[in-house]
Amino acid sequence: MGVVQFLFGAVALVLHDDTIAEPFLIPGGITVLAAGAVHLVLRTRIHQISYRDALVFATLTWVLTGVLGALPIHLIAGISYTDAVFESISALTTTGATVLTGLDSMPGTFLMYRQFLQWMGGLGVVIFVVAVLPMLNVGGMRLLKAETSGPVKDDKLSPRVSHAAHSLWFVYIVITGACALAFYLGGMSVFDAVAHSFTAVSTGGFSTHDASMGYFNSHLLLNIANVFMLLGAISFGLHYRILLTGDVARYWKDEETRVFLLTVAIISLVLALYLFGCGRYDSFWESLSFATFHLVSFITSTGFGDEDLSSWPLVAPVGLIIAGYLGGCAGSTAGGSKFIRNIIAFKTVRSDAQRILHPAAVKEIRFQRQIVTPDIRHSVMAFFSFVAGSTLVLTMALVYTGLDLLSAFSAVAACLNVLGPGLGQVGSNFQVVTDTGIWILSAAMILGRLEYFTVLALFFPMFWRY
Repeated sequence: MGVVQFLFGAVALVLHDDTIAEPFLIPGGITVLAAGAVHLVLRTRIHQISYRDALVFATLTWVLTGVLGALPIHLIAGISYTDAVFESISALTTTGATVLTGLDSMPGTFLMYRQFLQWMGGLGVVIFVVAVLPMLNVGGMRLLKAETSGPVKDDKLSPRVSHAAHSLWFVYIVITGACALAFYLGGMSVFDAVAHSFTAVSTGGFSTHDASMGYFNSHLLLNIANVFMLLGAISFGLHYRILLTGDVARYWKDEETRVFLLTVAIISLVLALYLFGCGRYDSFWESLSFATFHLVSFITSTGFGDEDLSSWPLVAPVGLIIAGYLGGCAGSTAGGSKFIRNIIAFKTVRSDAQRILHPAAVKEIRFQRQIVTPDIRHSVMAFFSFVAGSTLVLTMALVYTGLDLLSAFSAVAACLNVLGPGLGQVGSNFQVVTDTGIWILSAAMILGRLEYFTVLALFFPMFWRY
């Protein structure tokens, strides 16, 4: 984090934006020196990383980088440190919720710093999925093959974590480059194209404009954004395999990706028909364009905006918030519950219903032609229990701070699913939330980004006992 801030300070100097060079250079330099000193004093040889080490490391990494990343935001934007931490954690967890306004008049270096934090956080999420989640064996992650290094469901991506990480970095950078080029050819400036490619592929949703994608007033750019938001929400391990083999049909052969894309298509069509039927837009194609863009933005947990959702019938934006809980695919930068869990949960409920009708029937639940064992099914259902319980508790906590129920629920849903936009009082930004509420939502973003179990395990005495 110190190196990143120092580099942005150097960029500010080169661009003669001297007013914001120091707020980058000073915290960046101090952070680098502090990190070096800590390393020299406390360095030791680590022979093996335990599960406990992995969980603590993953959680504290997001907490520490969020706290350090807030320093330039606090100094440049002139907001409280509490709000700056929220903005930083929102960026790094690729949530996209913001407390800032007036983005169009802010320095370009600062805006690019926010965008880059999301891109860096998205890459961190991918590596977290590769190196940590398969070890945890929670919520169906065993189906991602715990003994492999990457999120590939049929065979090994790479025999070592480091090799898998390099492979995924390569794919991540290639897709980001393609996105920037597509945005530029679609009509964006070079600055906006690069900035929005960082947050589209990372499914982060930050923009350099208050109006987000609505600033460009272009259906072409909305469709380009759709493509790269979907790519960001599909397993990067799958992208890597397709890049190696050239077999694009693998996207459709993969059960999780196939169900994800079909769900997006069906919900988008239903939403478009509803908006057109309500007379919100003059043509069906315009309704379909806006419906698809916002559905993709919410279900991939990106959070880009175009239309003012308060002008839609209330059921539509509430439906989008709920769609955010579905999420993208495992091994991607998307948030939400992930479709691997949605599929297993659906098949489990269907199997239990069939067992009630036919008690003697024996039917195995399979995912991607693999048998789903009872412990995986139980962990998936436990995951959804944690989702529901966390949503309820955090929503009540936010209501206690002064938000109305709709605003509190949408704010919690936006942060737990690392989605970004909310409804009601938090429809445009989160400035109305109290400091207490901001800290609650900051914790919710980390909880949702690390998929509940990683963080919650730290609060069980048994975790520290053995």
